[in-house]
Amino acid sequence: MQEIILLKNIYKKYKETPNWVLNNINFGVEEKSFVFICGPSGVGKSTLLHILGLMDKPTQGEVWFFGKKIDFNDDDISSLRLNHIGFVFQFHYLLEHLTVKENILLPRWVKNRKMSYNIPDYVKEYIEFLRIENLLNRYPYELSGGEQQRVALARALVNKPKIVIADEPTGNLDQQNALNIVSLMRSFIDQYGITFVVATHNLQLTEFADKVVYLKNGEIV
Repeated sequence: MQEIILLKNIYKKYKETPNWVLNNINFGVEEKSFVFICGPSGVGKSTLLHILGLMDKPTQGEVWFFGKKIDFNDDDISSLRLNHIGFVFQFHYLLEHLTVKENILLPRWVKNRKMSYNIPDYVKEYIEFLRIENLLNRYPYELSGGEQQRVALARALVNKPKIVIADEPTGNLDQQNALNIVSLMRSFIDQYGITFVVATHNLQLTEFADKVVYLKNGEIV
């Protein structure tokens, strides 16, 4: 299978920290795969996800996206993220003043630069798949934690990304809801061919993985 993202000799260091946050990271993410990045807090998982999601540039090394080397100074990088990468975070970051429907459609509005309340057929299919079709007119504060994360997942998928980057997406959920969310991600991979990269410290979730990357002190072990 083709690699969506390839990291070559990635190093990352911040001005305020004396040590490398990431140290010589090399690995690829293939199409239609489920990749977990594991390790305790503070080992560099979020930093690695930010680089994979083209939100942060490495201090050294190369990031390749579908065979093209990424120039992090390129003005088109925002468009690349918007069109090809979805994001899910530990905190759902749904906008409280928008309905569930509006939250889901928001990235589509940004992409198309216009507001339309028509839901495309493929989005309807995603919504039904996530079992949130009865929640569309509600507001985030009316939802449970598991429902909020399913809405956040639908929002991440609305622009038909090639890959979804998820940073501790189950961190605020109980174990059963965590398993439910990851199981849904696995189903999206199998049914729709979408690639997922998930950072977690919950090793029980890796039973769904195609590939597991363990980080320790900023290095793959």
